[in-house]
Amino acid sequence: MKSSFNNIIKSEPCVLVDFFADWCGPCKTLSPILKDVKKELGDTVKIVKINVDKNELLAAKYQVRGVPTMLLFKNGNQVWRQSGVLQKNDIIAVINSN
Repeated sequence: MKSSFNNIIKSEPCVLVDFFADWCGPCKTLSPILKDVKKELGDTVKIVKINVDKNELLAAKYQVRGVPTMLLFKNGNQVWRQSGVLQKNDIIAVINSN
């Protein structure tokens, strides 16, 4: 996953990564919000979901200690990070401001 993850975050100008877990209640709340964000922003952002239980090394590399944690990458570089649930308009504002 590590090599393909690096390719993913470099392949698109803007990639939002959602580190989540199946057992996490707030993660389940965030999922439809991210679908709405994608629907509104379309191809301007790629949204990738990473299950921390299945990708422990990747979660450790990015020091994800709580879920959900979102990271925003621009041209392969991390430009923003937030743990917890944000509303659609807040996420869109972060993406547009970066």
